[in-house]
Amino acid sequence: MDDPQTTVLIRRAQDGNASAFGELVDSHYDTIYRFAWKWCRHRANAEDIAQQACIKLAASLAQFRFEAAFTSWLYRLVVSCAQDWQRSQQRHLHAELSGDEPQPDDSRTEDAIYIGQLLEQLESLGEGMKETALLVHAEGLSHAEAGAILGVSESTISWRVHTMRKQLQRREPLASIHA
Repeated sequence: MDDPQTTVLIRRAQDGNASAFGELVDSHYDTIYRFAWKWCRHRANAEDIAQQACIKLAASLAQFRFEAAFTSWLYRLVVSCAQDWQRSQQRHLHAELSGDEPQPDDSRTEDAIYIGQLLEQLESLGEGMKETALLVHAEGLSHAEAGAILGVSESTISWRVHTMRKQLQRREPLASIHA
């Protein structure tokens, strides 16, 4: 569960104490930003996702009931914001592709392209796989912790990890960006 100081900050923030909310955000912002960055691998986009997560945190903190660890609840909130961001990006991409002239994107590096291809492969694996991969492999959470965050059982997470590995092994490897 949460440390006593975090619990006190949450309760004070739930009571409308803006200073306590600020302290709560300050103490968890690195976690929020890090997870957002792992989702999109782009600093400015991660900052946007983190900002949205903080806004959503302010709007929904009163709903937190201490039934799970605050960080688990916070991860779910950031995942929701990241998914909203991703849907927004897809809408923008579709709008650009429907235009008459292609829009060059000189800012993408080879690393970003490689990460993008990897994330596309994770997306194509099926429902919940990307979230599972990020929580278990990028964040280093246990299957039980990832299950609690995503609202599924530990065995579902284990099954997803197993399935993900098998499906990725059957695919053609991504081209090395440094080859």
